[in-house]
Amino acid sequence: MTSIDVQELTKEYGTTRAVDRLTFSVRPGRVTGFLGPNGAGKSTTMRLVLGLDRPTSGTATVGGRIYAEYDEPLRHVGALLDAQATHGSRTARDHLRALAASNRIPTRRVDEVLEEAGIAKVASRRIKTYSLGMRQRLGIAAALLGDPSVLLLDEPSNGLDPEGIIWIRELTRRLAGQGRTVLVSSHLMNETASYADHLVVLGRGRLLADTPMRDFIDSRIQPKVRLRTTEGNRLRALLLGQGFDPVQDVDGRWIVAGARVEDIGPIAVREGIPVLELATEEATLEQAYLDLTADETEFESGASRMSGASGAFNRSSTSGAPRAVGRSAVPRASSVSGSSGPSGSPGNADPAHHDSHTPRKTTTKEV
Repeated sequence: MTSIDVQELTKEYGTTRAVDRLTFSVRPGRVTGFLGPNGAGKSTTMRLVLGLDRPTSGTATVGGRIYAEYDEPLRHVGALLDAQATHGSRTARDHLRALAASNRIPTRRVDEVLEEAGIAKVASRRIKTYSLGMRQRLGIAAALLGDPSVLLLDEPSNGLDPEGIIWIRELTRRLAGQGRTVLVSSHLMNETASYADHLVVLGRGRLLADTPMRDFIDSRIQPKVRLRTTEGNRLRALLLGQGFDPVQDVDGRWIVAGARVEDIGPIAVREGIPVLELATEEATLEQAYLDLTADETEFESGASRMSGASGAFNRSSTSGAPRAVGRSAVPRASSVSGSSGPSGSPGNADPAHHDSHTPRKTTTKEV
């Protein structure tokens, strides 16, 4: 079984602790969403897993081995960290051929991943002519090149058009369905909710949650039921007697916090109250995420501070201060997209690469 295992991982840059004693595992056969505000330590953790930075203490292994110990790493681990870091004067095909040669990967795989990524028709163009979305597709093609059992993707949907976003969603689900280990970092909550099975959430370098996605949402957000009836006052009186406090919305519907459909339906049937609508108000991943990370955001806009994002949602009785949910050397050739040399060796491991520093440029559009 090939998994990513992080144990007591810590990384300090001078007096700044970017990663603070992290412990979690990413298991095969499921997509694990890697979430956290800017500066939470997500990109730094990925770099530590890939040997691009050295930990101050603790370990990060893939399949029980440090990444640098793999002789042909692209055959084991594929990664996309920065799609902009490719050699612009090369063609996409030559870029992938160089990576393939350095890891003794059959040349036929180059055409296969170009086709998979949807850029086969432009593979002979120089990378510097590519849009952001096209470079992103090339980076994903590079991650898939060695047919690895482990994938680490940092913001894979960045710059992609709607078709590309759907492709990423289906690709990650398909790879996990094949028994691979898939870790995807993203700030797009709705998109993460569409493909993730499990979540690892960081805040200020610390582990806040390591739990199945559904459990994460249910533990943070109180359930609600929405209903319409011609006998609202009568039903309200009955529900008050059951410990619920229905509130009528401006559109005439009733909202019952802390209740589920199976709580309300039988009461209405037993008392002969006509029900025109009865549905669960589904809590979202975005609501649960903002509830958990409200006090962990390092970079916050003035509007967010004024509105108080954490108070905008119904918290469950267990919510409050953020807490852990669920449980709390350079390699020879790297699978990291955008490597600087023909062998695919990673670029420098400067601390400016971790996610509280240099932002990505998004000045081009996909064509």
